[in-house]
Amino acid sequence: MYDEYPHLKRKTPEEFLQEIYQDEKGKLKLFVGAAPGVGKSYRILLEAHDIKKQGVDIVIGLIETHGRKETADRIKNLEIIPKKIIEYKDKKLEELNVEMIIERRPDVVIIDELAHTNVPGSKNKKRYMDVEEILDAGINVVSAVNIQHIESVHDIVQHITGVAVRERIPDRILEIAHEVILIDVTPEMLRQRLIEGKIYAQEKIDQALNNFFTKNNLGALRELSLREIADDVDEKLLKSDIVFTDSGPTGVAEKILVCVQYGPSAEKLIRRGWRIANRLNAELYVLNVWIDHRGNISQEQRKRIRVWKKLAVEFNAKFILERFRQRKIPQVITDVAKEHHITQIILGQSARTRWEEIIKGSIVNSIMRNSKNIDIHIVSEEQS
Repeated sequence: MYDEYPHLKRKTPEEFLQEIYQDEKGKLKLFVGAAPGVGKSYRILLEAHDIKKQGVDIVIGLIETHGRKETADRIKNLEIIPKKIIEYKDKKLEELNVEMIIERRPDVVIIDELAHTNVPGSKNKKRYMDVEEILDAGINVVSAVNIQHIESVHDIVQHITGVAVRERIPDRILEIAHEVILIDVTPEMLRQRLIEGKIYAQEKIDQALNNFFTKNNLGALRELSLREIADDVDEKLLKSDIVFTDSGPTGVAEKILVCVQYGPSAEKLIRRGWRIANRLNAELYVLNVWIDHRGNISQEQRKRIRVWKKLAVEFNAKFILERFRQRKIPQVITDVAKEHHITQIILGQSARTRWEEIIKGSIVNSIMRNSKNIDIHIVSEEQS
């Protein structure tokens, strides 16, 4: 795979060591897989022993063996930071001990299962937040995640597998990673590992083979992983080559505006907008036009707006809430686009019938008449 994608060629442990001391904030090395069982944890532990041989202080903050003997055997001779015990619903559960890791201050800490949701009562809601705190303390982290847990590909993964993945990490984690390593395994090999009991317990194998671990699903997820990691590397190279002048970056600064309403595809549109913005190194804006003529926002609307704002924060986007008032919706969109110098607008497919468009007019046509040099993307329910 690395011959086909030369820019994915991984650094040697010696090269990694040279970089981890370069600034005060810790660096993140991330192993990404197309599915569970590709060997991320095993590869992390192999690398840990290589790093330890160089005299580097490396410890295990948390590693999940999932009962795999070959993975468990690789833990030997590596220091393990005791987990933190948290009581929840009369049970004692274990979580990553962030405070002890920061107090111990190793050069490198291994923290597995990056998308994990922490037990209620933990300092941080998600494990990736724990990792960010440890990085801020100047400690380098080696971690792992599967492609289906990346926020921006959530809808694609759900379309491929039929599974809505609940535990997700924001794409900024992939962006801040100093090095991303793709662990690539063929669908046939992964299914064989599953049949041999190296991924799930015996009673779960048949169900997994016929659902998530079908050849089609694994092939599509593998292709998605290859494309996403290659795009991530290309984007980082592109951003590092941008030349800034006194008046800003050279070239045309793309700005993407995603317009969302209260239909089921709003979150999908935001993710789609981020993927376009990220590939173009563009600023992202999310607009909701509040059209309740009674002057109130319902509880359901407030709930949806909170979800959109949260996604906007994760994607480093600006969320704009515009009141309807006397202007028509196309005029509101056009005014916002002009104010923020938008170059591309993303809209969901109109819910208006052909007859309504004849009587009330087409939103897209209205925007096109009142704006110049703006590309408009119409995303259907299925495409989004």
